[in-house]
Amino acid sequence: MRSIIYCVACLLLLATFVCPAATSEDGPSPAFTSVPELAAGFHLLYGQSFTQAREKFDNWESQHPDEPFGEVAIAASYLFEELFRQGVLSSDFFLNEKRFLHGIEGKPDPERMKSFQQALDRARKLAKQRQSKNPRDPEAFFALTLASGMESNADMMLKKQHIESLKRLKEGNEYAKQLLAEQPDANDAYVALGTANYIIGSLSGGARFMLWFGGVHGDKKLGMEQLGKTIAGGRYLQPFAKILLALAARREKQDAVAQKLLHELSEEYPESSLFAAEYAKAMGHIIPAEMHP
Repeated sequence: MRSIIYCVACLLLLATFVCPAATSEDGPSPAFTSVPELAAGFHLLYGQSFTQAREKFDNWESQHPDEPFGEVAIAASYLFEELFRQGVLSSDFFLNEKRFLHGIEGKPDPERMKSFQQALDRARKLAKQRQSKNPRDPEAFFALTLASGMESNADMMLKKQHIESLKRLKEGNEYAKQLLAEQPDANDAYVALGTANYIIGSLSGGARFMLWFGGVHGDKKLGMEQLGKTIAGGRYLQPFAKILLALAARREKQDAVAQKLLHELSEEYPESSLFAAEYAKAMGHIIPAEMHP
């Protein structure tokens, strides 16, 4: 059962930086519109410049202390950094069945994980405050979805707390569905649904039956299509959707799809050793030592 739960959760990193053209009662939501400072921070994050990205997010959050998006971004920076340091964001991890099913070796950095959890707690508190005024507040759903998705991944891949991970996974999927009911064009929300659909659809029939009984469904083809929706119309999470779909495509032997997506990522983030190395692997090239993340 631990393996089943891990399969469901392991790709649900950062499970929806949602991006419809929504507005809050105080004006355009930073979660749903392009904010230059936040966009610059996420570009640094995907380029693995974690400290610099966090500085951008901290600065924005200090100027907007009532917005959950700032805390969400800060939490994402800590989680992305730990996943990168542990080698999770690579085909070496996801295409290795033993690692894919059982997570990292050893334990994550305790201080980084403490900072990650504190940012999540602050984001949830701010989201609940927004819901006290408007129970259907889209930005609150966004923050709660993302918090659940990130915590699910941390519990599974880094902490190996499989039951807790599944609880957060299901919680995040429910928030994503509520968000999409309010904002149907929230294309980044499909990352939460698409990754779950793909991974559950990849399991054996018996394993899928157990999850169906628990209310979790799966469909590999649909999952990849949903990731494609985020790539086509996403904003902050668009590059992450490309990573996930590229890894799924490699597992499905869809080499041309994986090569195209990884080439785009390596072009957009030339400073990233991760994307350069993954593109070289997808092309079947020998990886120079300096390209290894």
